[in-house]
Amino acid sequence: MPTALARALLARFEGLLREIGKFGIVGALCYCIDIGLFNLLRGPLGEPILPKVISTVVAATAAFIGNRFWTWRHRERSGLAREYPLFFVANLVGLGITVACLWISHNWLGSHWPILQSQLADNLSGNVLGVGLASLFRFWAYRRYVFRVGPLAGS
Repeated sequence: MPTALARALLARFEGLLREIGKFGIVGALCYCIDIGLFNLLRGPLGEPILPKVISTVVAATAAFIGNRFWTWRHRERSGLAREYPLFFVANLVGLGITVACLWISHNWLGSHWPILQSQLADNLSGNVLGVGLASLFRFWAYRRYVFRVGPLAGS
């Protein structure tokens, strides 16, 4: 009986699980781009916010390509003129989530506990907590608004 239930659940959520897996692979590659570029720029620039913005924009561009042409390639295309701006709006919200985590840790909490202004603390707050929360939001937003299923209303 448990095997039949597991098979039924797998059959029901197979498409979603496949999308999550592909999204995760694209995300992992873009995460490496994001963290590498952030750490490359943080030292010379001396502060964490501008490097995080730059690294996120570069990683988001790579993520758009991976998600549009691999993760959700099976979905109907509504055109770059619609998808690209929506993708970047979702990424701006994700960037806001990431930068908020980084700012709270580095500036607000860091003003009380200077250890939270270290590069390690910036990486944990921005690249672990912030990116994790932003990734949950992005997956939902990409599926719901950017790479939609079926024809769009009015199309």
